[in-house]
Amino acid sequence: MKTSLEHLPEQKQRELSRITEILFHEFEDSLKLTTSKWKKQGRILKIILFGSHARNDWIESPQTNYISDYDILIVVSHKGLTDSDAYWRHAEDRFVREKIANPDKPEVNFILHTMAEINDGLVGGKPFFINIINQGIILYEVNGHRFKAITPLSPKIAYEVANEYYEEWFPYIQRRLETFSDQFNKGLNDTGWRKDAAFTLHQAVEASYNCLLLVLTNHAPFTHNLNRLRSFSESLDARLVEAWPRYYKRHQTRFSKIKNAYIQARYSKHYQISMHDLEWVGKQVVQLQSLTKIICEEHLEKLKQQQ
Repeated sequence: MKTSLEHLPEQKQRELSRITEILFHEFEDSLKLTTSKWKKQGRILKIILFGSHARNDWIESPQTNYISDYDILIVVSHKGLTDSDAYWRHAEDRFVREKIANPDKPEVNFILHTMAEINDGLVGGKPFFINIINQGIILYEVNGHRFKAITPLSPKIAYEVANEYYEEWFPYIQRRLETFSDQFNKGLNDTGWRKDAAFTLHQAVEASYNCLLLVLTNHAPFTHNLNRLRSFSESLDARLVEAWPRYYKRHQTRFSKIKNAYIQARYSKHYQISMHDLEWVGKQVVQLQSLTKIICEEHLEKLKQQQ
């Protein structure tokens, strides 16, 4: 795998060096009071930059206020250490705070896997892991931990797997949107229905990104965090940026409301969202659904032609 960051400006190289330091500091801090043997022996084995900054097609657009995120894969020594709430919450919170303090800097999104999980993906021909190995850049690694050889899927199997994901997930998006429409109509004078509608929109957005990731890469991170899913998806196809304008603060706030709806709309009595915001987000989710359909069907057609 590649190890050089020379294609990136020096400022970005410094930012990635600091990100690596933060990940180590917060991870080690989360384990300092542990008594379990496997936790005491827990290690970060590799930190890998992937996505647009690794491929050198990252975007920073003053016109749209869009900034490509840093996508990071952290390889850990034990499956238990992939529990983000238990061992990585402070790192996530720190990156969120730094993004708020420096909105012109890229957001940091990271995923967690073991060597065994990645090797299973490589042997199983999952494009998600294959792309990381082929395009990613190692920021840190412990010697002696090698990835297995890649075994690509045959064109026939690749199409069948991707098409099966599409046929499973895309109809689900439509069902969520139809449910939202009913809840929206009932929410005019009922805050409870508006909260239900916000949660349903969250599910539609999550399903859209899962659909796209599974069709294009045969893998979707196990997360309900829409920021993370959006980042990984937009890194695959920049057309998806059109679904969520970033130029105005109110647009970013509306997306955040839907992102937070997964927990707050169900469990917080203080969660509120207006009909106007629901209407706007609903239109954007329909656009996201349309883009998902276009991108997935283009990919499926390409796979079909390769058979």
